[in-house]
Amino acid sequence: MTDTPETDFDGKMAYGDYLRLDLILGAQQTRSAAHDELLFIIQHQTSELWMKLAVHELESARDAIAEDRLPHAFKMLARVSRILEQLNGAWDVLRTLTPSEYTEFREDLGQSSGFQSHQYRAIEFLCGNRNAAMLKPHAHRPAIIGELRAILARPSLYDEAIRLLARSGFDVGGERPSLAEPRAENASVQAAWKAVYEAPERYWPLYELAEKLVDLEDYFRRWRFNHVTTVERVIGLKRGTGGTQGVAYLRRMLEVELFPELWHVRTEL
Repeated sequence: MTDTPETDFDGKMAYGDYLRLDLILGAQQTRSAAHDELLFIIQHQTSELWMKLAVHELESARDAIAEDRLPHAFKMLARVSRILEQLNGAWDVLRTLTPSEYTEFREDLGQSSGFQSHQYRAIEFLCGNRNAAMLKPHAHRPAIIGELRAILARPSLYDEAIRLLARSGFDVGGERPSLAEPRAENASVQAAWKAVYEAPERYWPLYELAEKLVDLEDYFRRWRFNHVTTVERVIGLKRGTGGTQGVAYLRRMLEVELFPELWHVRTEL
């Protein structure tokens, strides 16, 4: 028996075949002669790949909570936090792009903007930050609209966590009227989480779920903050390519809370 590696792949599955590297590595089509445009494209493409995995894990975690399979949900939520850590690291690479370098190819972006990322929108919708008006940038893509509407038609990850509180005997104030619109902060939900945090040994699975959700949002907040810092470092306070207010818009997004009761309950403990 030898340990000689396989070298003849005629008619066999090779590494590049399995990963479809011809498609992936052929997808970086620059529109200018600028050296740094390749960095910009790869950073965003790899981020979209990580977001695809995050959507997959969040959908599965939501379903696992709904089915009382909490250990499975914990594993998936921990993985999403690690994915967000990867996304945060990507900003460190993009921050090597200087304003003068970005200016060389910015006009070639046209009206494209990260604001239009439907996978980012899916992550927000899955976590619970819901606003049906945010479907509009995707109106020209029926398949994408369909995917996002399907997410809005079902409870979010946080909705399922609150439903689990109700199944565990807590008063959570009843179902909210519309799954597709933002949920109002709920004093009953906060009181339920307070009871969980005051008796972690009694409610350990709920306590662990709460901390997994806080971990997730912690990493998500860092991602948003790094996004703001990177954009300001590269373009200052100019408007974004997609027509947004750029840094001003991103700063407002820092104030959005995915799981508000889990953060506000800390003041009461």
